[in-house]
Amino acid sequence: MFLTIITDCKDDNARVRQEARYATLFPDTNISFIGVSSDIEAAGNLIDVLDAVGDEKGLITLNVAPRHGKAKKWPNGTPFGYFRYKNTTVVCTIDGCALSLAKKFGFIESLQVTDIRNVLESEGFEKADIEFIASSQFRSFDYLPRLAKIVYEKGSVPSEEMSIDEIPDCPKGVWWIDSFGNCKTTLLPEDVDFKEGAKREIALGEQTIAAVCYGQLRSVPDHTTALIRGSSGYGDKRFLELIVQGGSAAKAYDITLKDGFEVYHL
Repeated sequence: MFLTIITDCKDDNARVRQEARYATLFPDTNISFIGVSSDIEAAGNLIDVLDAVGDEKGLITLNVAPRHGKAKKWPNGTPFGYFRYKNTTVVCTIDGCALSLAKKFGFIESLQVTDIRNVLESEGFEKADIEFIASSQFRSFDYLPRLAKIVYEKGSVPSEEMSIDEIPDCPKGVWWIDSFGNCKTTLLPEDVDFKEGAKREIALGEQTIAAVCYGQLRSVPDHTTALIRGSSGYGDKRFLELIVQGGSAAKAYDITLKDGFEVYHL
Protein backbone atom coordinates (compact mmCIF):
# COMPACT_ATOMS: atom_id res chain seq x y z
CA MET A 1 0.00 0.00 0.00
CA PHE A 2 0.96 3.66 -0.23
CA LEU A 3 0.52 6.41 2.37
CA THR A 4 0.72 10.09 1.47
CA ILE A 5 0.70 12.90 4.04
CA ILE A 6 -0.55 16.35 2.96
CA THR A 7 -0.27 18.84 5.80
CA ASP A 8 0.46 22.39 6.85
CA CYS A 9 2.42 21.03 9.84
CA LYS A 10 5.50 20.87 7.66
CA ASP A 11 8.64 22.02 9.45
CA ASP A 12 11.36 19.41 9.94
CA ASN A 13 10.42 18.61 13.51
CA ALA A 14 6.73 18.22 12.71
CA ARG A 15 7.50 16.18 9.60
CA VAL A 16 9.79 13.64 11.24
CA ARG A 17 7.40 13.12 14.15
CA GLN A 18 4.49 12.47 11.82
CA GLU A 19 6.46 10.18 9.54
CA ALA A 20 7.78 8.22 12.52
CA ARG A 21 4.30 7.73 13.94
CA TYR A 22 2.83 6.63 10.60
CA ALA A 23 5.76 4.25 10.11
CA THR A 24 5.02 2.54 13.42
CA LEU A 25 1.29 2.30 12.68
CA PHE A 26 1.76 1.21 9.06
CA PRO A 27 5.00 -0.81 8.95
CA ASP A 28 6.50 -1.73 5.56
CA THR A 29 4.50 1.06 3.90
CA ASN A 30 5.89 3.60 1.44
CA ILE A 31 5.31 7.05 2.99
CA SER A 32 5.44 10.29 0.98
CA PHE A 33 5.04 13.78 2.40
CA ILE A 34 4.05 17.17 0.96
CA GLY A 35 3.96 20.32 3.06
CA VAL A 36 1.38 22.98 2.17
CA SER A 37 0.60 26.50 3.38
CA SER A 38 -3.16 26.67 2.82
CA ASP A 39 -6.31 24.68 2.25
CA ILE A 40 -6.27 25.47 -1.49
CA GLU A 41 -2.72 24.11 -1.82
CA ALA A 42 -3.88 20.96 -0.07
CA ALA A 43 -6.90 20.69 -2.37
CA GLY A 44 -4.77 20.71 -5.53
CA ASN A 45 -2.22 18.28 -4.16
CA LEU A 46 -5.00 15.89 -3.18
CA ILE A 47 -6.15 15.73 -6.81
CA ASP A 48 -2.60 15.18 -8.05
CA VAL A 49 -1.96 12.34 -5.61
CA LEU A 50 -5.23 10.62 -6.48
CA ASP A 51 -4.20 10.90 -10.13
CA ALA A 52 -0.74 9.49 -9.39
CA VAL A 53 -1.92 6.38 -7.52
CA GLY A 54 -4.68 5.34 -9.91
CA ASP A 55 -6.47 2.21 -8.73
CA GLU A 56 -3.84 1.15 -6.19
CA LYS A 57 -4.87 0.58 -2.61
CA GLY A 58 -3.68 3.12 -0.09
CA LEU A 59 -4.25 6.04 2.22
CA ILE A 60 -4.02 9.82 2.02
CA THR A 61 -4.11 11.95 5.14
CA LEU A 62 -4.83 15.65 4.69
CA ASN A 63 -4.51 18.23 7.43
CA VAL A 64 -5.02 22.01 7.32
CA ALA A 65 -6.28 23.10 10.70
CA PRO A 66 -5.66 26.74 11.67
CA ARG A 67 -6.90 28.00 15.03
CA HIS A 68 -7.26 31.67 14.09
CA GLY A 69 -9.85 33.77 12.26
CA LYS A 70 -12.91 31.86 11.09
CA ALA A 71 -11.45 28.63 12.49
CA LYS A 72 -12.21 29.86 16.01
CA LYS A 73 -15.77 28.63 15.51
CA TRP A 74 -14.41 25.16 16.38
CA PRO A 75 -13.43 24.28 19.98
CA ASN A 76 -9.96 23.13 18.90
CA GLY A 77 -9.74 23.36 15.13
CA THR A 78 -11.78 21.71 12.41
CA PRO A 79 -13.11 18.17 12.90
CA PHE A 80 -11.63 15.30 10.90
CA GLY A 81 -13.54 13.12 8.50
CA TYR A 82 -12.99 10.58 5.77
CA PHE A 83 -14.17 9.43 2.37
CA ARG A 84 -13.14 6.87 -0.22
CA TYR A 85 -12.40 7.21 -3.89
CA LYS A 86 -11.78 3.98 -5.78
CA ASN A 87 -9.27 2.09 -3.59
CA THR A 88 -7.95 5.15 -1.76
CA THR A 89 -9.09 6.13 1.72
CA VAL A 90 -8.78 9.87 2.41
CA VAL A 91 -8.76 10.90 6.07
CA CYS A 92 -8.89 14.66 6.35
CA THR A 93 -9.82 17.95 7.93
CA ILE A 94 -13.18 19.13 6.62
CA ASP A 95 -13.18 22.91 7.01
CA GLY A 96 -12.25 25.47 4.38
CA CYS A 97 -11.53 24.59 0.74
CA ALA A 98 -9.35 21.54 1.33
CA LEU A 99 -11.98 19.28 -0.27
CA SER A 100 -13.34 21.79 -2.79
CA LEU A 101 -11.48 20.40 -5.80
CA ALA A 102 -12.37 16.81 -4.86
CA LYS A 103 -15.98 18.01 -4.83
CA LYS A 104 -15.51 19.72 -8.20
CA PHE A 105 -14.18 16.49 -9.70
CA GLY A 106 -17.06 14.48 -8.23
CA PHE A 107 -14.81 12.30 -6.08
CA ILE A 108 -16.80 12.48 -2.82
CA GLU A 109 -19.96 10.40 -2.61
CA SER A 110 -20.13 10.26 1.18
CA LEU A 111 -18.15 12.34 3.67
CA GLN A 112 -18.13 11.05 7.25
CA VAL A 113 -17.23 13.42 10.08
CA THR A 114 -15.80 12.16 13.36
CA ASP A 115 -15.72 13.35 16.94
CA ILE A 116 -12.37 12.62 18.58
CA ARG A 117 -13.78 11.56 21.92
CA ASN A 118 -16.43 9.28 20.42
CA VAL A 119 -13.92 7.52 18.17
CA LEU A 120 -11.32 6.97 20.86
CA GLU A 121 -13.90 5.84 23.43
CA SER A 122 -15.16 3.24 20.94
CA GLU A 123 -11.58 1.99 20.57
CA GLY A 124 -11.09 1.60 24.32
CA PHE A 125 -8.63 4.44 24.90
CA GLU A 126 -8.14 5.54 28.52
CA LYS A 127 -10.05 8.67 29.54
CA ALA A 128 -6.87 10.64 30.28
CA ASP A 129 -5.44 9.77 26.87
CA ILE A 130 -8.67 10.77 25.16
CA GLU A 131 -8.67 14.19 26.80
CA PHE A 132 -5.00 14.72 25.98
CA ILE A 133 -5.55 13.89 22.30
CA ALA A 134 -8.79 15.87 21.99
CA SER A 135 -7.14 19.02 23.39
CA SER A 136 -3.81 18.55 21.61
CA GLN A 137 -2.21 21.42 19.70
CA PHE A 138 -0.81 18.80 17.30
CA ARG A 139 -3.81 16.67 16.38
CA SER A 140 -2.26 15.74 13.04
CA PHE A 141 0.26 13.81 15.14
CA ASP A 142 -1.83 12.75 18.12
CA TYR A 143 -5.16 11.93 16.43
CA LEU A 144 -5.03 11.81 12.64
CA PRO A 145 -2.61 8.85 12.32
CA ARG A 146 -4.63 6.83 14.80
CA LEU A 147 -7.89 7.71 13.06
CA ALA A 148 -6.35 6.77 9.72
CA LYS A 149 -5.29 3.35 11.00
CA ILE A 150 -8.71 2.60 12.48
CA VAL A 151 -10.62 3.70 9.38
CA TYR A 152 -8.24 1.93 7.02
CA GLU A 153 -8.38 -1.36 8.91
CA LYS A 154 -11.98 -1.38 10.12
CA GLY A 155 -13.63 0.50 7.29
CA SER A 156 -15.65 2.82 9.52
CA VAL A 157 -15.78 4.53 12.91
CA PRO A 158 -18.54 6.33 14.82
CA SER A 159 -19.34 9.33 12.62
CA GLU A 160 -22.01 11.52 11.06
CA GLU A 161 -22.48 12.09 7.36
CA MET A 162 -21.84 15.63 6.14
CA SER A 163 -23.71 16.93 3.11
CA ILE A 164 -21.44 17.47 0.10
CA ASP A 165 -23.24 20.80 -0.35
CA GLU A 166 -21.54 22.04 2.82
CA ILE A 167 -18.15 21.83 1.12
CA PRO A 168 -17.54 25.28 -0.41
CA ASP A 169 -17.09 25.60 -4.16
CA CYS A 170 -13.48 26.10 -5.13
CA PRO A 171 -12.48 29.74 -5.69
CA LYS A 172 -10.83 30.83 -8.94
CA GLY A 173 -7.17 31.27 -8.25
CA VAL A 174 -3.70 29.79 -8.13
CA TRP A 175 -3.21 26.69 -5.99
CA TRP A 176 0.47 26.07 -6.70
CA ILE A 177 3.49 27.85 -8.19
CA ASP A 178 6.04 25.40 -9.54
CA SER A 179 9.82 25.75 -9.64
CA PHE A 180 9.64 27.50 -13.03
CA GLY A 181 7.17 30.15 -11.86
CA ASN A 182 4.26 28.52 -13.72
CA CYS A 183 0.99 29.12 -11.87
CA LYS A 184 -1.32 26.13 -11.53
CA THR A 185 -4.89 27.37 -11.32
CA THR A 186 -8.09 25.81 -10.05
CA LEU A 187 -9.63 26.20 -13.51
CA LEU A 188 -10.36 23.44 -16.00
CA PRO A 189 -10.50 24.21 -19.74
CA GLU A 190 -14.30 24.14 -19.78
CA ASP A 191 -14.38 26.82 -17.08
CA VAL A 192 -13.03 29.41 -19.55
CA ASP A 193 -14.32 27.97 -22.85
CA PHE A 194 -10.73 27.09 -23.70
CA LYS A 195 -9.89 27.19 -27.43
CA GLU A 196 -6.48 27.05 -29.06
CA GLY A 197 -5.40 30.57 -30.02
CA ALA A 198 -8.25 32.29 -28.17
CA LYS A 199 -7.44 35.30 -26.01
CA ARG A 200 -8.50 35.57 -22.41
CA GLU A 201 -8.18 38.46 -19.99
CA ILE A 202 -7.39 37.74 -16.38
CA ALA A 203 -8.34 40.30 -13.74
CA LEU A 204 -5.89 39.80 -10.90
CA GLY A 205 -6.13 42.39 -8.14
CA GLU A 206 -5.64 45.78 -9.77
CA GLN A 207 -3.88 44.42 -12.83
CA THR A 208 -5.21 42.89 -16.03
CA ILE A 209 -3.26 40.12 -17.74
CA ALA A 210 -3.82 39.25 -21.40
CA ALA A 211 -3.15 35.58 -22.14
CA VAL A 212 -3.47 33.37 -25.22
CA CYS A 213 -4.74 29.79 -24.95
CA TYR A 214 -2.35 27.04 -26.03
CA GLY A 215 -2.80 23.31 -25.71
CA GLN A 216 0.84 22.62 -24.81
CA LEU A 217 3.74 24.52 -23.31
CA ARG A 218 5.96 23.74 -26.29
CA SER A 219 3.58 25.60 -28.62
CA VAL A 220 3.84 28.93 -26.79
CA PRO A 221 6.14 31.52 -28.44
CA ASP A 222 9.03 32.82 -26.35
CA HIS A 223 8.19 35.57 -23.82
CA THR A 224 4.45 35.09 -24.46
CA THR A 225 1.92 35.01 -21.60
CA ALA A 226 -0.39 32.05 -22.03
CA LEU A 227 -2.99 29.79 -20.48
CA ILE A 228 -2.03 26.17 -21.16
CA ARG A 229 -3.35 22.75 -20.29
CA GLY A 230 -1.01 21.93 -17.44
CA SER A 231 0.47 18.76 -16.02
CA SER A 232 -1.67 18.65 -12.87
CA GLY A 233 -5.16 17.25 -12.64
CA TYR A 234 -6.84 13.89 -12.94
CA GLY A 235 -7.05 11.72 -16.04
CA ASP A 236 -7.92 13.88 -19.03
CA LYS A 237 -9.05 16.74 -16.77
CA ARG A 238 -6.01 19.01 -16.45
CA PHE A 239 -5.80 22.31 -14.62
CA LEU A 240 -4.97 25.39 -16.64
CA GLU A 241 -1.65 27.05 -15.92
CA LEU A 242 -0.78 30.71 -16.37
CA ILE A 243 2.75 30.81 -17.80
CA VAL A 244 5.28 33.07 -19.45
CA GLN A 245 7.30 31.10 -21.98
CA GLY A 246 10.96 31.17 -20.98
CA GLY A 247 10.26 33.11 -17.81
CA SER A 248 8.29 33.12 -14.57
CA ALA A 249 4.63 34.15 -14.60
CA ALA A 250 4.72 34.44 -10.81
CA LYS A 251 7.55 36.98 -10.93
CA ALA A 252 6.32 38.80 -14.02
CA TYR A 253 2.93 39.50 -12.47
CA ASP A 254 3.80 39.31 -8.77
CA ILE A 255 1.43 36.39 -8.23
CA THR A 256 1.13 34.64 -4.89
CA LEU A 257 -0.84 31.62 -3.76
CA LYS A 258 -3.33 33.89 -2.03
CA ASP A 259 -4.39 35.66 -5.22
CA GLY A 260 -7.81 35.05 -6.71
CA PHE A 261 -8.84 36.20 -10.15
CA GLU A 262 -11.51 36.36 -12.81
CA VAL A 263 -11.12 35.31 -16.47
CA TYR A 264 -12.86 37.11 -19.31
CA HIS A 265 -13.08 36.60 -23.07
CA LEU A 266 -11.44 39.16 -25.30
